[in-house]
Amino acid sequence: MAEPGEQLPEEVLAVIFSYLSLRDRAAVARVCRAWAAAATCSTVWHHTDISCSSEGESMLPPYLLPGLDHIHNLRLEFEPSREPSRREATMLLIALAGRTCGLQGLHLQCRGEKPFFDAGRDVLDAVHAICRTARTLRHLNLRRLPFTLDDTLVLQVARGCPELRSLFLDNDTLVGSVRPGSVLQLLEACPRLCALGLHLASLSPTALEALAAPDRAPLERLALRCACRDDARAPPLPNAAWAVLRRRHPGLAVELELEPALSTESVERVLQPAMPVAELRLCLSGDTIGPVCFAALHYATTLRVLEVRATASTGLDAALEELAEHCAGLREVHCFCVVRPSVLQAFRAHCPRLRSYTLKLTREPHPWRPTFVK
Repeated sequence: MAEPGEQLPEEVLAVIFSYLSLRDRAAVARVCRAWAAAATCSTVWHHTDISCSSEGESMLPPYLLPGLDHIHNLRLEFEPSREPSRREATMLLIALAGRTCGLQGLHLQCRGEKPFFDAGRDVLDAVHAICRTARTLRHLNLRRLPFTLDDTLVLQVARGCPELRSLFLDNDTLVGSVRPGSVLQLLEACPRLCALGLHLASLSPTALEALAAPDRAPLERLALRCACRDDARAPPLPNAAWAVLRRRHPGLAVELELEPALSTESVERVLQPAMPVAELRLCLSGDTIGPVCFAALHYATTLRVLEVRATASTGLDAALEELAEHCAGLREVHCFCVVRPSVLQAFRAHCPRLRSYTLKLTREPHPWRPTFVK
C-alpha cells in the first residue's frame, strides 16, 4: 500500500477504477488531476457495466464523455417501465453512437416491470444508430429487451455490422416480427456469425441450408425460442436439414425453449431427432412427459441442461428417471414441481457431471433455489 503523500502509478489506479460503477468513476475523477487521468484512460472503459437509475444527465458528466471512445464491450441495464431510466439509457446509447467506432460488444438488459406494448421505440432507435456507426461490432445481445424486434433492425445490423459474431433476438415478446427473409439477408451479410438466437418463426429450412454452407464460419450456438402464436404456426424444420447442419458443424449446441403457446402437435413438429439439443426448457400447457421421453431417446449424447415447469405426476417422475439413465453428460436439471425421491437418486447415480439441480421432494415456498454439487 502507498505511503501517505505517495501516488500510485496510473496503470494501477486504472485497474482499480475499472471495477467502479459509472458514478464512482465520476467521483474519483474529481479528486485530483492524476486520478482524473486514470479514470478516463482506456483500461478503465474497455469492459463497462452501466446500470441506469433515474438521475438523468448527472449519470455521465461531460468530463467522462471521452471514456466512451474506449468502450469495447458494454453491458447496459435499465428499467423500461420507468421513463427516466429508459431516457437515461437512450441518451447514453446515442452518445456512444456519436463518439465511438471501436465498440465490439453490446448487451442490453431490462429489469423491473414490463412496459406497455408500444414502449421502447426510443431505445431501439438508439440501437439502430449504434449499428450504423459501430462497424466493428461483433456481439449484440437483445434477448433481455421486452420490445418487439423487427425486420428493420435485423436489416440494419446486416448492413452495418459485417464483423458480427453473435446476435441474440430470442426475447420475451408475444409478437414475432422478424421474417425469415431478413434472417437470410443477415446470414449472407455476416459470414462469420457463429452464435444466433431467434424465435422459431424467424428460422426457415432455407436458413438452415445457408448455415450449412461450406464457406461459413463454424456455427457454435443456435438458440430457438418458441413462445408466440407465430412460432406455433411456423412450418416444421425438416429432420434432414438438421442432420446436414449437424454434420457441417459437429460442435453445434442448440438451445430450445418451448412455452405454453405451443400445442402438443406443434411441439411434435418442432422436436426433431437430429437436432443437437444441449439445453431444453419446457414450460408447456399440454403434454410435458412426451418431450422428456423424446429427449431421453434422441438427445442422450448432447443434452447438458434440462428445465421443466409442469404439474407433478408419476408419469413425469418416470420420464425424468428414464432421462437420467440415458443422459450421462447432463450438468444441470431443474424441475419446478415436486418429484419422488427416486428421481433425485437417479440423477445423482447416473449423471456424474451434474453441477446443480432443483429437485424438491416436498413443497417449499418459492423461489426455489438450486442445489450445487460439490
